[in-house]
Amino acid sequence: MVVTTMLTYIFPPPPSLFVTAMTVISFTSSANLGLSELRGKHLHYSKFWNSGSKTSAAKNIKLSSRTGMLIAYNPAFLAGVASFVLYPQENIRILLLCSALTIHFFKRIFEVLFVHNYSGGMNLDVVLAISLSYFLSTTAVTYAQYLAQGFPEPSVDLKYLGCLLFLIGISSNFYHHYLLSKIRSKGDKDYKIPKGGLFGLVICPHYLFEIVEFVGISLISQTLYAFSFTIGSALYLIGRSCATRRWYLSKFDHFPKNVKALIPFVL
Repeated sequence: MVVTTMLTYIFPPPPSLFVTAMTVISFTSSANLGLSELRGKHLHYSKFWNSGSKTSAAKNIKLSSRTGMLIAYNPAFLAGVASFVLYPQENIRILLLCSALTIHFFKRIFEVLFVHNYSGGMNLDVVLAISLSYFLSTTAVTYAQYLAQGFPEPSVDLKYLGCLLFLIGISSNFYHHYLLSKIRSKGDKDYKIPKGGLFGLVICPHYLFEIVEFVGISLISQTLYAFSFTIGSALYLIGRSCATRRWYLSKFDHFPKNVKALIPFVL
């Protein structure tokens, strides 16, 4: 009964050890990172870049945040571009998926170069871990979609709803990143409480709309791997946003208590 219901909305899982393993790894690793954020053990970037101890040689290699993020995003962007060549675009769904992923990482690189106003750094081990994660996830979701082309389409077609959510998510995420970039003047490294957009309701609206974006990608794909990745990513961003709210509360006595972490009036 459960399997029949699932197959109404998703393609059957392909007989691929790589995709099966990545489905489990993507969910469990992202969910575990989210729990770690809630427990105060942060992934070292942004305002948490220098939290915790640094012992390994890789951890002692510091990069600028701009350099680190470019290294993190470029392999996934190139994987998205390569997917147009590696996988025959036999139907509109795989074309939409490859396009969405490529646009997503192109936008991130554009923001790194022209939008974000960085104040900290990144350690090499974190850069490599993030880069590998994005690259493998992009590779897995496109490969899973390529394998799914041999199966019948799900009874309920969600790809166009997915396109709508993707566009809402990516544009709103960009807008709130733009607002974040304007709260500090060039050369100013002090954090301030962000304002405008949904920042009056939640401290991480950019994370909220990134989740919306990932949900859109999952609906375009309609594969088990895509949904697994999205749920895991959402759990991580929930943990990260809660940690971010705690950080603002600890740094600013006048931080408004009614501002939630991620979901207006709820969380």
